[in-house]
Amino acid sequence: MKISIVGTGYVGIVTGACFAEKGHHVMCVDIDQSKVDLINKGTAPIYERGLGALLKKHAGDKLRATTNLADAVRQTDLSMIAVGTPFDGNEIDLTYIKNVARQLGQALSAKSGYHVVVVKSTVVPGTTDDVVLPILEESSRKKAGVDFGVGMNPEFLTEGEAVNEFMYPDRIVLGGIDQPTIERQAELYQGFPDVEVLRTNNKTAEMIKYAANSLLATCISFSNEIANLCSAIKDVDVVEVMRGVHISRYLSVQLPSKKRVQPPVAAFLAAGCGFGGSCFPKDVKALAAHGQKHHVPMDLLNAVLAINERQPRQIIKILKKQFPSLQGIRVTILGLAFRPDTNDMRESPAIPIIRALLREGAIVKGYDPVAEDEARRLFSPQELELTKTLADGLMQADAIVLVTRWDEFLKVPDLLRQLTPQPLFVDGRRLLDKASIARYEGIGLETT
Repeated sequence: MKISIVGTGYVGIVTGACFAEKGHHVMCVDIDQSKVDLINKGTAPIYERGLGALLKKHAGDKLRATTNLADAVRQTDLSMIAVGTPFDGNEIDLTYIKNVARQLGQALSAKSGYHVVVVKSTVVPGTTDDVVLPILEESSRKKAGVDFGVGMNPEFLTEGEAVNEFMYPDRIVLGGIDQPTIERQAELYQGFPDVEVLRTNNKTAEMIKYAANSLLATCISFSNEIANLCSAIKDVDVVEVMRGVHISRYLSVQLPSKKRVQPPVAAFLAAGCGFGGSCFPKDVKALAAHGQKHHVPMDLLNAVLAINERQPRQIIKILKKQFPSLQGIRVTILGLAFRPDTNDMRESPAIPIIRALLREGAIVKGYDPVAEDEARRLFSPQELELTKTLADGLMQADAIVLVTRWDEFLKVPDLLRQLTPQPLFVDGRRLLDKASIARYEGIGLETT
């Protein structure tokens, strides 16, 4: 199938590259000429594991990029909207969605044949039908359901694992205003024959995405609330507590071999210094605000957000128990991205931790395998010194704070053993064995 994808952010470019790998012909559309040029050269505009190889393989053949939206629509059978929907504090900002819908409608006005427009961006229930569809009709002077279709196909991608999750999905949700719209999308996904497909209306498809992300965010905040209680109680470690929770029959299955298998959701039932990224914080806030708009109290989701906002302060609390004053204390932050295998620092817990340390007068260094450029956009060299290697980050530190679960940080115990004196190590993700480090403190562990 020939498809166009408007927006080459994280969702758009991964979707385009993966559909090209499945044999479709993809036109990526973006207003940023520099991103278009990178894609056409086969260079990934973002860091995402496996993405660069796909772009290098398909750029110039099954995958092309352009700034000409109208031309892309003329050459394709289906268009996906994959632009950003930032949360402005009260609701999601639909400016980009509306602009693209208007341009798509204008392009459809000059095109014959049945074209399907699919919203891929995360939008609150009702957006596709009540906002996008009317704009398409007005600007095209055509009728939805007669001259073109309108659908909603949410993405369920995790940054750092997006390529693999797209190629091997656990579900496909197809929303549409009518059967032809859904069938056109089903044709697009024919290359995923063994995946369960849910066909529904657009509002339900929109709600599924928000419900899925809100559930996972709730699991994280639940774990962190338990962790904070554990840290206040002597001889209780949240790691052991959650291990006892995980081995219940509800969260794991014991095979005849006695090996225990856990579902992926168990990874979200683990304590840390808070969730971040472009999805969880924004989506939970947007859904809570949408509930308020419909006069439905969203007390649970508001509590999830409040717990997450407070959680980075636990790191400062631990440090202050060890250092009466943080003035002049040299603190190294390990991990700046909000999760491993991505350079995305949006809503990363590292940001409020670093800012709090700076307010306290600490001298802050940071190390992340791939997020250096992103960190430079947020902090000046005077605020945050970035080190080129993990070993350099550990040198001459009074305290080290692990924020991101990069596999590289598993080397930390061996590297610390080479240092004298031993710095304080604060494990913000409970990644490492507490017995492997001389001066170990962590989330959900009573501090001495």
